[in-house]
Amino acid sequence: MTRVEPTHRANEASPMDGLRRRFRRLRRSYAPHEHRPLGGYSLSLSAYGAMVAGIVGAVRASGRPLPERVPTGDVVLLSLATHKLSRMLAKDAVTSPLRAPFTRYREPIGHAEVAEDVRAEHGSAGHAVGELLSCPFCLAMWIATAFAGGLVLAPRATRLAATALTAVAASDFLQLAYGMAKDAADSPRRADPDQER
Repeated sequence: MTRVEPTHRANEASPMDGLRRRFRRLRRSYAPHEHRPLGGYSLSLSAYGAMVAGIVGAVRASGRPLPERVPTGDVVLLSLATHKLSRMLAKDAVTSPLRAPFTRYREPIGHAEVAEDVRAEHGSAGHAVGELLSCPFCLAMWIATAFAGGLVLAPRATRLAATALTAVAASDFLQLAYGMAKDAADSPRRADPDQER
């Protein structure tokens, strides 16, 4: 029986070991007094890059040309839709089951929105996913990129979905404005007991 020799001895470091040591040193020097999940962030950046590459590949395969310029109306529509969808996914109480594996409920923070803390028990990757899913500012980049790809690949469906989200965002603002106007109209009556007679 022929014995196969290992490619490196147990006490010799592989190139991956050196890379891991350098990454640990980088992580410690980047945030010496606080845990920052740089490994998870790296995975998140890689996933975002893969999404962009997938969109680019799909656009190339479709043969559709990129627009020379995006009409202002589309920019406004997609901006409002991105805002609404990112807040809905990151903060709505109804979407909390999507975030629950990576976050823990803390408290309500407004009209149908909740504050959550990122769970620590899932390691660096889980921490990064928890931060992404509970941060509307972080999600907005992913959503805007998906909408931009959709505008090239399926413009009618993308505009329809964006229109629905924009209508919901406008409705939210109108509901809040109505509530504030109602409170303002009711407050003088509460302040002046003579008006109640």
